[in-house]
Amino acid sequence: MTERSRTFTWSDPGQTASKARERAGLDFLEAVAAGELPAPPIADALGMRLVSVDSGSVAFTLDPAEFHYNPIGSVHGGVHATLLDSAAGCAVHSTLPAGTGCTSLDLAVRFVRPITTDTGTITCVGTVVHRGRRTAIAEARLVDGAGRLLATATSTCLIQEAKS
Repeated sequence: MTERSRTFTWSDPGQTASKARERAGLDFLEAVAAGELPAPPIADALGMRLVSVDSGSVAFTLDPAEFHYNPIGSVHGGVHATLLDSAAGCAVHSTLPAGTGCTSLDLAVRFVRPITTDTGTITCVGTVVHRGRRTAIAEARLVDGAGRLLATATSTCLIQEAKS
């Protein structure tokens, strides 16, 4: 058996979270994408990168690696779900004013194709489909470099307004 190891570091998530409350969602996510604010620990753990942000839309990339694998030799579905949930949630967050946050109420994932290290860089784009006062609905699509669909999801997010 050949063993492998991996080491990674992350920044204090509390410091980044406090900045999230001080800034409008779009401004906050742009600062994370630009590296002005650290990414959350889950992004460091998985190696996912927030690469673009617009109001109502975000994109993450990830290079599939062996440490993402399940026991049958492909990327674990939890990695797909994490990317899809992150993209959907951040798309909603990009529409929020300062002091307002959101959290996932549900996530419906559909797996289309397996992902392996041979797949190459994958991109997950989240887009807001509906934004109400208390809830929002977002879709996310996970594709390979050729644009082939790998997985898709829909999510409902609860909008948590700033406390007065």
